[in-house]
Amino acid sequence: MSHSLRGILALLVVTLVWGTTFPAMKALTAGLTPAWIVLSRFALAAVILSPFLWRGARSDLRSGLLLGLLLFFCYVFQVEGLALTSSNRNAFICGLNVLIVPLLGVLSGRPPERRIWIALALAVSGLAALCWDGGAWGFGDTLALGAALTFGLYIKMMEVHTRGAKRLMTLTAMQIATVAACAAVWVLVTEAPYGSMSDVSAYSHRITAALGHGAWGVIYLGVVATAAIISLQTWGQRHSTANEAAVMYAFEPAAAAFFGYFWLGETMTGRGWIGAALLISGMIVSQWNSEPRPEGALVPE
Repeated sequence: MSHSLRGILALLVVTLVWGTTFPAMKALTAGLTPAWIVLSRFALAAVILSPFLWRGARSDLRSGLLLGLLLFFCYVFQVEGLALTSSNRNAFICGLNVLIVPLLGVLSGRPPERRIWIALALAVSGLAALCWDGGAWGFGDTLALGAALTFGLYIKMMEVHTRGAKRLMTLTAMQIATVAACAAVWVLVTEAPYGSMSDVSAYSHRITAALGHGAWGVIYLGVVATAAIISLQTWGQRHSTANEAAVMYAFEPAAAAFFGYFWLGETMTGRGWIGAALLISGMIVSQWNSEPRPEGALVPE
């Protein structure tokens, strides 16, 4: 088996695992707030990847801090949106991040190519069909679109910082540690009680019980879907082309819908699947013959 084929198969595994993160996080929203979901997932992954921070280059740590701040807001939008809409709908809207990158080129004076206009037409048609199937556009959908926009900006910034990175895993570990630290501040500012000891005790008991109930979900997200899959993603992109990677990643929302059905019992009608197919087509068209991306440039879900 060639290295190229192994790389494509690795990215297929990455895409399938990313697809499971949407229903996994959706299931956790039943007992945990978005802030605690992000904190528990990234704190666990940060501990696992912490050895890569040892003697890391200062430039990699600085870049990882900057990218981690942006990645934190990506997950805030994504997980907050998941609490208000279905996991498959959230996944399809978040998947539009692959369209954001070429559109950001407009800000630098480069008009979109014809393929981008075609991709936008397909994506908008797909969104219309998806929303027609699942009800009117809601605030949760707006948050998911915010996640797509911030993910797209994150990808664009990664394009610059990964090229100059001395050690990519140090950059990755610093990002994850930054997200965990920001999530801890998020918890302290927005929901940690500062009243009587009884309030603190009740809050601690509730969070401990929720974490215990969702322990396997947290472990899966932290160990498998964050720490392990980022490493596999980096290796896979080293052994495949940018177009091959983009086509693989475009199927992530479909994987999310598949696992959402078996994990949570979420379903879509024929109209919804037509919309999903149009969205995926738009994602693929947007990347066809696009400029090469550096390894690790696509955001992990």
